[in-house]
Amino acid sequence: MKRIILALTALVLSVSMLSAQDLQSATDTYNNGAAALSSGDKAAALTNFQSALKMAEALGADGADLLANCKAAIPAVILSIGKELYNNKNFDDALAKIQEAAKVAQEYGNEDVAKEATDLIPQIAITKDMDAANDAFAAKDMAAAAEGYKKVIAADSTNSAASLRLIQCLANLDDLDAAKKILPLAKNNGQGENAAKVIGTTYLKKAAAALKDNKLADAVEFAEQVNEYTENAQAFLVAGQASQKLNKGAQAIKNFEKYLEAAPTASNANAISFTVAALYQQAGNKAKAKEYYQKVVSDPKFGASAKQQIDALSK
Repeated sequence: MKRIILALTALVLSVSMLSAQDLQSATDTYNNGAAALSSGDKAAALTNFQSALKMAEALGADGADLLANCKAAIPAVILSIGKELYNNKNFDDALAKIQEAAKVAQEYGNEDVAKEATDLIPQIAITKDMDAANDAFAAKDMAAAAEGYKKVIAADSTNSAASLRLIQCLANLDDLDAAKKILPLAKNNGQGENAAKVIGTTYLKKAAAALKDNKLADAVEFAEQVNEYTENAQAFLVAGQASQKLNKGAQAIKNFEKYLEAAPTASNANAISFTVAALYQQAGNKAKAKEYYQKVVSDPKFGASAKQQIDALSK
């Protein structure tokens, strides 16, 4: 009986020594992971932490502390790898890795990492769509860019950059009705002034083109649309020129006067003042005609004619 007891004692000591050796080996493996992480080798760090976790699990109660450390480290490293992929615009692999981080973190009870990873998952899809849309926009593929920005807005209606860019795309595609529907969203996102300027500038281009093509009624209509969105001196000028050609003197005067108010130092200000004077003269308003002729009496180009008209109107 005594021999058996001695043998069992020897076995217990042997198992105890083995457990201590295994714990040290597991600890060393964990420390190797920590060292790899410090040097920036996240893949090696993850491999070591995962190996240390398996070893700690096999140790039972003796490996409990080490097991807890591994469960804290592993999800964080997986998430960090996912973020790095995301920053490098490898969106598909980033999504897979961050989804893995969320799953492992939940399994290990790491609530902080689980929440961060879960919050990042929808953002990855948004960023992927935004990045693709921006590339299409840079390549001047406005149709593809518009579709991309629509996806972004559908996922995140507060994305101010996407709402403005979508309006720019629609304006370039000459779909101003659709652009105007997005304008309230852009305003809510703090891009109202910029978005309105895009629409106004597009209408100004259309007004100038219509004037050049002698589509005078269209030129006036488009010019008036400009100033519904953003005040632009050039729009008043185009509307005045088109109205004058349409023999709508009162409308021409109104627009030319607004142009002069908006751009009093413009290089053609005297020429427009002379035109307004002539239009008032044609309308029989001698006082206003003389007022505008007087504005250009010192101009070398218009002065002589202005004085002559003032004299005629004063008789």
